Amino acid sequence: MDPQRSSGKGNLWLYHLCAALTVTAWGLSLVSTRILLDHGLHPIEIYIYRFILAYLAILSFCHKKILANSLKDELLFIGCGLVAGSVYFIAENVALEYTLVTNVSLITSLPPLLTVLLIGLVYKNNRPGRWSYIGSIIAFLGVGLVIFNSSFNMALNPIGDLLSLLAAFCWAIYGLLLKPLNAHYTELFITRKVFFYGVLTAIPFLAVEPQITSPAVILDPICLINLLFLALICSAAAFLMWACAIIKIGAVTASNYLYFQPIITMIFALITLNETITPIGYTGCCLILAGVWIADYMQRRQIKNT
Repeated sequence: MDPQRSSGKGNLWLYHLCAALTVTAWGLSLVSTRILLDHGLHPIEIYIYRFILAYLAILSFCHKKILANSLKDELLFIGCGLVAGSVYFIAENVALEYTLVTNVSLITSLPPLLTVLLIGLVYKNNRPGRWSYIGSIIAFLGVGLVIFNSSFNMALNPIGDLLSLLAAFCWAIYGLLLKPLNAHYTELFITRKVFFYGVLTAIPFLAVEPQITSPAVILDPICLINLLFLALICSAAAFLMWACAIIKIGAVTASNYLYFQPIITMIFALITLNETITPIGYTGCCLILAGVWIADYMQRRQIKNT
């Protein structure tokens, strides 16, 4: 056996660890955002502060190439920054003002499934199989129950769940826009461009903010710690670890770790935010996770057997 190949396989656990740590960070990011909202920062401000810091961190060691290879690619990067940056995260952050952190985490776990369905619509030769459709129906029934859980709880507003669904669709569209870019640019370059255009396209959203919070609020130790955690760990480091995991263990294997994100969020929201969920909400949670798992696992099994 080739020692080098054996060593490579032995080191794969490191990339599985990267995927697990990334999903853990993303699961905790919603809790940190909720804490910042409770301390007076507005959703758009949180996003802009977070991604300016993340962009500067990436730019510090990825600054040799600035522009894309063509105007078409530059426009694609603008689109990526819009759907995977400003619109996605602002919708997600605003959703946290209206619904449970757990609800947001559950509904925003749908993008892998939505991406498969959208790719099937756009690329005729890459149509999803029947298990993808079965899983989609089960998962969307779960989303309906999660939204109904918010409607049933009079303290919540289902608009937050609908904004979460908008965020999920944005991330799925991001997968389509990213497809032609992956072959020509590094993950680091793509991440930096998405961060840049994400911040740039978020600035007009400030016009709808009722007021701008004093920057002095950020100096509060709790706010500063959570903001740095979101920027440096959940954005810069997590995106890079995720890129490494996808390269080494594959997108499908890495995506399996996303199934644990809602569970991580639910546990920490229960501990730190004292969130409670009705039996209807738990049923919706199970259906979403089951639907996404069925669509992914059974589809891969069907492809393997053909």
